[in-house]
Amino acid sequence: MSATIEDVLEGRSRWCVVTGDVLATLSSLPPASIGALVTDPPYSSGGFTRGDRAMDAATKYSSAEQTRQRTFTGDNRDQRSFGYWCALWLGEALRATVPGGPVVQFCDWRQLPITTDAVQAGGWVWRGVFVWAKGVSSRPQMGRFRASNEFAVWGTNGPSLDLTEVGCLPGHIEVAPPTGTDRVHLTQKPEAVMEAVCAIAPPGTVILDPFCGSGTTGVAALRLGRRFIGIELDEHYAAVARERLAAESQGLTLAAARAGQASLFGDQS
Repeated sequence: MSATIEDVLEGRSRWCVVTGDVLATLSSLPPASIGALVTDPPYSSGGFTRGDRAMDAATKYSSAEQTRQRTFTGDNRDQRSFGYWCALWLGEALRATVPGGPVVQFCDWRQLPITTDAVQAGGWVWRGVFVWAKGVSSRPQMGRFRASNEFAVWGTNGPSLDLTEVGCLPGHIEVAPPTGTDRVHLTQKPEAVMEAVCAIAPPGTVILDPFCGSGTTGVAALRLGRRFIGIELDEHYAAVARERLAAESQGLTLAAARAGQASLFGDQS
């Protein structure tokens, strides 16, 4: 039987991924039970007009050269409703996060201003922006600066804690997006990026991702010795996330686990 949120919070399991609506699931979490919120929600970006944003996510975010991945929902809000929606779930997540616990929320350049507003509207103290530089491969256009960065707005639940076990973290990372068989989600972040941001959570604490997609945040959390709770609306991606986390718990890649390779270390979940 799959682990539950209670199993992770009480230390009986290192991870779980639940399928459900973000607000309904967040409201079920006990107060001050989560150590950090690290998430990559649908950006509702990929265009300047209402028609642009109403397009299917696979159309908006896949280039002609890229193999189209399965699409996902919840990516068609205009900027104002996106900000209101984020403030709702960020506020509910604040209630579930320990005092001083961090939030790290990814966005692109179009949604950076409204994301900084939403984090503060949700009750968090905005502390800064982390930059993911994707390199020179990112959508060049003549006569324009290359849109080669994505951003993570971060803050804390009240006063910031000076934690020597966390240390002083870098403000940016440069790594190319995943490609080929390493890419199992349309907007998947590199594992190195998520490891860099998950490092802000103190060792041994629970990291929550309310939009866990294919589970990259969870892979990074386990790799760093943190526990993980993921929430995902799409059952297909929730299943992929569970598969990736089960493989990571055995010290295997997803490809190796799917090929039937046995772990040398046993299941560490």
